[in-house]
Amino acid sequence: DEQAYAYLFIPKESALGSSAKKRLKVLMEHSDLGSGFQIAMSDLQIRGGGSALGVSQSGKIAAVGYDMFLELMERTMSELKGEPVMENLEPEIHVEMSCFIPEDYIPDIDQRLLAYRRLAKMIVLSDIADFKEELVDRYGTMPVEATNLLLKIMLKVLSIKAGVKRLELKSRNLTLSFSEVHQKHPFGIIDMVTSSPGLYKFTPDSVLKARLPKTGANNALAKTKNILKEIAQHVNC
Repeated sequence: DEQAYAYLFIPKESALGSSAKKRLKVLMEHSDLGSGFQIAMSDLQIRGGGSALGVSQSGKIAAVGYDMFLELMERTMSELKGEPVMENLEPEIHVEMSCFIPEDYIPDIDQRLLAYRRLAKMIVLSDIADFKEELVDRYGTMPVEATNLLLKIMLKVLSIKAGVKRLELKSRNLTLSFSEVHQKHPFGIIDMVTSSPGLYKFTPDSVLKARLPKTGANNALAKTKNILKEIAQHVNC
């Protein structure tokens, strides 16, 4: 319940090295609540990320980004062990609505970019709900565009679970393309289609098409959500 302060005492700036001056500048530019990530990334850029398997604390990680470096390391280790390497599924989600975080909702560009980054990494629906609660608590009621963005991320998470590589929702028409390598039982979709005759159309090139009821955009999204959940049950059981 108390405001905390940190006082940093330095010699004359002329006595500071170039890296120290850069770090001091970073601290001066990122002093807001929640800036720890930006400070850490700036430090990574100043000194390099080091060797993940050695003792060196400077290196080339900053050139590709820390997350990408770890992903490349994991992939390379799997290849050296002779283990199969499967690319992560990154579904394309196409919906007819504006999906972004308005500048007047999160004015600070660093915080806005951080929000996008967090959303891009979400793979659990509960994380989206928690993030929405956090945004409302910090910035107030969410504008329509930001709400739409969370809905789009929700569709992405459900698409990953269902092995969907492309989702397109136009008016009442839903089109789903699949990545069979990301499904345990790809033929489970056939069982779903045959058990509900007239509701779905499954083409030879593994595309599922559905004509949704005339119930408005929100209901179309809800119906799409339920279809993705049903597909996930059939292909992962």
